[in-house]
Amino acid sequence: MKVNIGIADKNLQAVAERLQVLLADESVLYTKTRNYHWNVVGDNFMEMHLFYEKQYGELAEIIDEVAERIRMIGHHSMGRMVDFLKLTNLLEPEYTDVQKTQLKNLVDDHETIIRGLREMITEFSDKHKDLGTSDFVTGLLRQHEKMAWMLRAYLEK
Repeated sequence: MKVNIGIADKNLQAVAERLQVLLADESVLYTKTRNYHWNVVGDNFMEMHLFYEKQYGELAEIIDEVAERIRMIGHHSMGRMVDFLKLTNLLEPEYTDVQKTQLKNLVDDHETIIRGLREMITEFSDKHKDLGTSDFVTGLLRQHEKMAWMLRAYLEK
């Protein structure tokens, strides 16, 4: 059934396309965080293992919310890794169990997502007249800023 929420179809299409890229970025970041959770080593193993677990749990919720937002505005959400890897703005580095490298990689990814979200906030509200999705990504911006801050705290020694 066609969505009739007061936003032009072409605008909903453009918003959905941007959200698909965000969904890809969130999925790649989730997988990377989960990988680091599995492969963390060091005398603070348990602390970092649980820290990464909390972060990938938050990312799992974000992924679900982004996919559902795409559905709310009348489009199908991607769900295949092959599609995510074609769209993502994030890089997949070589495996590492060096904590500082893991943390730096995750901070870089969150900051990439944060910069994209900042662009989306005004693009969605001003260009596409979708205040609901603009508000939604504003909330995601705050979540990623907090997660990046927590990661950064481990690098400031």
